[in-house]
Amino acid sequence: MTNKNVVPNRLINEKSPYLLQHAYNPVDWYPWCGEAFEKAKKEDKLMFLSIGYS
Repeated sequence: MTNKNVVPNRLINEKSPYLLQHAYNPVDWYPWCGEAFEKAKKEDKLMFLSIGYS
């Protein structure tokens, strides 16, 4: 899905075909990175980890 009215999330810069297929999801996805862990810790929030299903 590449609708011009939809803004891609952070996954748009990834190389993985699996991650790229979710780059236009209306979810604020983060790839596996320090920034994601820092944000969760700072906001005292749990992380939802997807290991893929394709």
